[in-house]
Amino acid sequence: MARFPAAILLSLIFLTCGCVYKLSVFQGNPITPEDVAKVETGMNRSQVQFLLGTPMIEDPFHNERWDYVYYFRDGKTGAEFKRRFEVYFDGDVVSRVNDLSS
Repeated sequence: MARFPAAILLSLIFLTCGCVYKLSVFQGNPITPEDVAKVETGMNRSQVQFLLGTPMIEDPFHNERWDYVYYFRDGKTGAEFKRRFEVYFDGDVVSRVNDLSS
């Protein structure tokens, strides 16, 4: 008989302890400021893709722009980090870069 109340008490402790594991979320291309600094005007598309990887967004209406987006949320602290980087092309050559990181 003493086992039943102990089992209920133990169940309540486990349900109310708040032991919830939250995953860290990684989305996009992890881009560091060092990677951004390596992209220079005059590089071709394959050189940019070698440095930064495949762009997250290739807009079919704007073939001259590649968008690299990265988002990270820490599961423990909830801290967020966002980075957005745009590469503009004139034909097959980089004409300018735009770092929109916050």
